[in-house]
Amino acid sequence: MTATRTHGLEGRLRTEIDGDVLFDTFSRGRYATDASHYQITPLGVVVPKTTEAALRALHLARDAGIPVTPRGGGTSQSGQTINRGLIIDGSKHLRRILSLDVANRRCVVEPGIVLDDLNRQLRPHGLWFPVDVSTASRATIGGMVGNNSCGGRSLRYGTTRDNVIAIDAVLPDGTAMHFGDIAADLTDLNDPARRNLAANLIAIGAREADEVARRFPKVQRRVGGYNLDALNPARGRVNLAHILVGSEGTLAYSTAIELKLAPLLGRRALGVCHFGAFRAAMDAAQHLVTLAPIAIELVDATMIERAGAIPIFRPTLEHMVRGTPAALLLVEFAESDAENTRRLQRLTTMMGDLGFGFDRPGAHWGGVVEVLDPTLQAAITDLRTAGLNIMMSMKEQRKPISFVEDCAVPLEHLADYTDRLTQLFERHGTRGTWYAHASEGCLHVRPVLNLRLEHDVKAMRAIAEAAFELVRAYKGSHSGEHGDGIVRSEFHQAMFGPRLVRAFEAVKHEFDPAAAFNPGKIVDPPRFDDRALFRYAPEYTDSTHTPVLDWSAYPGGAGGLQGAVEMCNNNGACRKLRGGAMCPSYRVTHDEQHVTRGRANSLRLALSGQLGPDAMASDAMAETMKLCVGCKACKRECPTGVDMARMKIEVQAARRRTHGASRRDRLVAYLPHYAPWLAPFAPLLNLRNRIPLLAKAAERLTGLTAGRPLPSWRRHRFTAPAASGPAGGPELVLWADSFNAAFEPETLTAALVVLTGAGYRVHRAQPANPARRPLCCGRTFLSVGDVDAARAEMTRTLAALRPFLERGVPLVGLEPSCLLTFRDELPALLPSPLADRAAANALLFEEFIAREAGAGRFKPRLKPLAAKALLHGHCHQKAFGAMGTIEATLRLIPGLAVETIDSTCCGMAGAFGYQTETVDISRAMAEQTLLPAIRAADPTTILVADGTSCRHQIKDGSNREAVHVAQVLAAAMQA
Repeated sequence: MTATRTHGLEGRLRTEIDGDVLFDTFSRGRYATDASHYQITPLGVVVPKTTEAALRALHLARDAGIPVTPRGGGTSQSGQTINRGLIIDGSKHLRRILSLDVANRRCVVEPGIVLDDLNRQLRPHGLWFPVDVSTASRATIGGMVGNNSCGGRSLRYGTTRDNVIAIDAVLPDGTAMHFGDIAADLTDLNDPARRNLAANLIAIGAREADEVARRFPKVQRRVGGYNLDALNPARGRVNLAHILVGSEGTLAYSTAIELKLAPLLGRRALGVCHFGAFRAAMDAAQHLVTLAPIAIELVDATMIERAGAIPIFRPTLEHMVRGTPAALLLVEFAESDAENTRRLQRLTTMMGDLGFGFDRPGAHWGGVVEVLDPTLQAAITDLRTAGLNIMMSMKEQRKPISFVEDCAVPLEHLADYTDRLTQLFERHGTRGTWYAHASEGCLHVRPVLNLRLEHDVKAMRAIAEAAFELVRAYKGSHSGEHGDGIVRSEFHQAMFGPRLVRAFEAVKHEFDPAAAFNPGKIVDPPRFDDRALFRYAPEYTDSTHTPVLDWSAYPGGAGGLQGAVEMCNNNGACRKLRGGAMCPSYRVTHDEQHVTRGRANSLRLALSGQLGPDAMASDAMAETMKLCVGCKACKRECPTGVDMARMKIEVQAARRRTHGASRRDRLVAYLPHYAPWLAPFAPLLNLRNRIPLLAKAAERLTGLTAGRPLPSWRRHRFTAPAASGPAGGPELVLWADSFNAAFEPETLTAALVVLTGAGYRVHRAQPANPARRPLCCGRTFLSVGDVDAARAEMTRTLAALRPFLERGVPLVGLEPSCLLTFRDELPALLPSPLADRAAANALLFEEFIAREAGAGRFKPRLKPLAAKALLHGHCHQKAFGAMGTIEATLRLIPGLAVETIDSTCCGMAGAFGYQTETVDISRAMAEQTLLPAIRAADPTTILVADGTSCRHQIKDGSNREAVHVAQVLAAAMQA
């Protein structure tokens, strides 16, 4: 294609469609990958606002001779959603339910609607779409249809194909057509174009019926190739929609999809079956499935070990795992309560009959842990569905690679198949990780390889060929769930034979003779091991960038920073829109640019030199990071631990080195320095909030919006003696952070009242020379990338704290972002034993109180205050798993019921909510769940928020006051 032609397409798209047109290098890079190990940079991306805009983009691309690839959540593990032409991303806007028929349990949706969002809207009607894939929080229905997704409960509900009624779609030539159930003799078709296509397709189905019967595997998990069996006229009726299901966007562009719905699952029962040997679990699956569960899911020892290292999953494992099993099978029932109990009893009996017992040795060790608690069941489901990312959390450059992942074999052969596959891996010097759908004989197995190495790429080819030969020998399917894409399309010839491959080509030709839709998938594929298509292609380079923080725990360039960035496997868990806190900016914008995955891709491309020189310090990178609020939700909720908040510090530092610091950055960074000196002028400074003209003038000077009040200065800062409380009491150091000390000293005073009143000897953290400015954690400097200044501040602070740290005195703080700097950034700023000790000794106020109360050492007399407390957690509290401790602390108050708002970032996030260019996004974040919950709260409810920023956002958005938990406890002590 010529540059002129390309430029002409971009120009016409910008002029003629309603939506985003993205042809810049950064955007194209963000859409060059999916959850596979491939990378293909597209010509450009269109994010249409309407179906009409999408169809216009198709028309313009056709005129320009540019191929098109539709894309949903971009979570494909086989490379289906990447290509060199134009990408059309329907996941941002094309996400409506077009119609809902509750009585007949069906609905019509746009292809970009996410499964979890669909099911949230269906739940009030007692319905759901039951193809419950592990990526439900970001998988779009269009992507699931294109992939013929299956889900964990396909034993009962079947695949997506079994649940699709009809599809409205547009062909590559622009013809709009309805695909649905028709008579095989075409007597109910009047439209000539549709009749002609249907006749040709049914002719292919009739011609190939015997070959299909002979070559298609007799397992449910067969999603390879086109569904030629759907075209067989022998049954009298044909559903043409089913030829589009599993077609991976190669045949038509779906505009509306009609789905079959199911009643919601009732109460469930879960039996966690333990096994002392992996083979024993595989052999048992064929027997356990006779109990008619709705699912049997595998969790192997590697997944248990990896999940145990991830804080968010550790409590779940503690409740569900007994001993050290080699494998678990999660057997789920969904019947009446009485029937669930009976089936669990039968499960326990069957495990005994199979020779397993917790008192038996070796491979016969095992048994059942019964789980009836819905909360624990949900947590186990979360762990199971995070299996892929948990397996990918290895920090070394060898990673579990998806290419033989979805093979499905009949259950009676499962144990032998897994044994032989394990031996195959061992012959090539590697091992496999295993999880997923034991009930269907479809185990997600990933050999651990480093695809940067030619040796490992050759091993991948050898393993694939041998593994698929095994699958054929067992009459299984080489493509059992995640589709064909680049990974498996090459192997259709061996699996189905040349005749059926020609039939696939004939189907493609009927729809798309010019190969305009997603070329190279299913038919005419490239070699699956073509390294030019790899994310880590032969020319991929390690960065020489010098990081400002310590990333030595990771391999790779830039001192390990590049390896940390490469931990993102693109599976897209950060794209979820409800539950947890990740990723708040994406939840507002729905833009790939503003999600953790998009930022990580940009960083990886920049560090490896694919975005040009000085990309780290570029304006485009600054825009990429602009809406990252440093919430650290990704640090906890991304199962591979991508810490974008810390990575943003690296970007800001690089930009600072190149461009210097803005006036606003300096104003924010040096707040701890100048705040003590400005306290006497508080009344004068606070005029800014009362006089609009002053606010406007200040906005022009500082870049801080005149549209909301700034925190009010206080004339009197927090002060306290060097030590307070009983001389012989247990010791602690109270960390007086800059924000509370300057703007809300009453919170620190309340903490001092509580701690001394409970008998503790409270030392105040202060510099060696008290006349000098107070100590600082360096948080404000880190927030603008001034790492040298942050390091200097923390060096000074550590020197002052050394005597306390060396004797193990806890360091207790109120402001989560400040106190947790000791636990998180400090070891990366100043790697040393003293820094490690500070990190170990640093506790939030509520963590300290909950610990002491649990040990029986915190026993003040607390009196009732109110009936209810409504709690909003600071992002860093959530990221470090501290929410349970604040809830426990509040429950020490007699009669106080505690409800936690399921909220993401409040949106204030330090200076973020005050910046002129981000204030609207800040408010939109707060309006998602936080502010509506606050406004709905009874006036007598105590509102609790430990973050200074959070309290100000609540006040600004609802005109209600929230308080720190220390203030609540102090009030209870004084009542």
